[in-house]
Amino acid sequence: MLTPDDLEFLRRPLHGFLTVAGGPVRPVWFEATDDGTVQLFTPRESPKVRRLGDDPRASIIVAAPVGERERWVSVSGGVTVEPDGAHELAARLGERYWDLEDPAHAGELAGIQTLDLVRLVIRPEKVSRYSM
Repeated sequence: MLTPDDLEFLRRPLHGFLTVAGGPVRPVWFEATDDGTVQLFTPRESPKVRRLGDDPRASIIVAAPVGERERWVSVSGGVTVEPDGAHELAARLGERYWDLEDPAHAGELAGIQTLDLVRLVIRPEKVSRYSM
């Protein structure tokens, strides 16, 4: 359901805004995969994981930054909590979003890597988009 244009846009280092049932909107790092899913990582004990246990659906919206023409993609669907691959995902996203030559960022990523992480995988059921 994600188009090649969507995937190109979603592979930029943009923040996504994730919503799970009963929870607040949270800015997140994310990765759009070749198979059309969207994945992110989070600590195993995070409130979003508990909420997904009650209602395994989520949505993420990603918008172009200020200074660019208006554009956004919204993905909603079922979510699985995967026990594997979260640390590798965190490493890829750390490289994508931060300059890891900066010792502060490298240290923050090292701290993230010490956490008990899981990978959240959103399988799109509905995709909405807008671009000018």
